[in-house]
Amino acid sequence: MIRVLVVEDEKPISDLVRMSLQKAGYECTCVYDGLAAADALEKERFDLVLLDVMLPGVDGFALMDYIRPMEIPVIFLTAKNNLDDRVRGLKMGAEDYIVKPFEVLELLARVEVVLRRYNKLDEVLRVGGLEIDTRSLTVTRAGEEIPLTAKEFELLLLFARNPGVALYRETIYERVWGGDYMSGSRTVDLHVQRLRRKVGWEDRLVALPKVGYRLEA
Repeated sequence: MIRVLVVEDEKPISDLVRMSLQKAGYECTCVYDGLAAADALEKERFDLVLLDVMLPGVDGFALMDYIRPMEIPVIFLTAKNNLDDRVRGLKMGAEDYIVKPFEVLELLARVEVVLRRYNKLDEVLRVGGLEIDTRSLTVTRAGEEIPLTAKEFELLLLFARNPGVALYRETIYERVWGGDYMSGSRTVDLHVQRLRRKVGWEDRLVALPKVGYRLEA
């Protein structure tokens, strides 16, 4: 399982990030200052660090110097949104720089991009009785393969990596088809209906009126 260290001194934000990542299948450890982060990094193995800049004790930029030799990818998660700070963070070696406030879905997408860049994403996902192999692009239930189109597989993967998250039709269309969603389009709904039947998720993949869909965790 992918292990993420969240270094954030505002507990409500830390809790939100932790719950969101856990729902998406990641294992999280939360610390609230720079020294505690350094201790955690010495004692445990992590695949990714989400790092605030303004921290008690040792700030995020100083901690970045400590993390860089470990070759662990870092995403800054901070309220410091001026250009100089963003450039400084990226030049120090951070993979991304997310400014608060942020949308949970955007955070999860950026985490996924960085983990994919480092080949750290789980290659096989097991969700709702399915085994989803991202290498061979196959889906099986109880050892029997379920044939899906390319778009159906991408749609399934999007839901599988975001369990419990309300996904707007606009977001689904953008992530799976690319481009802008046109109001009134039935593309997303028709694909979701077919996917439900094929994988047996009629009760698990629920419609949210005027919003989109959510995979029940």
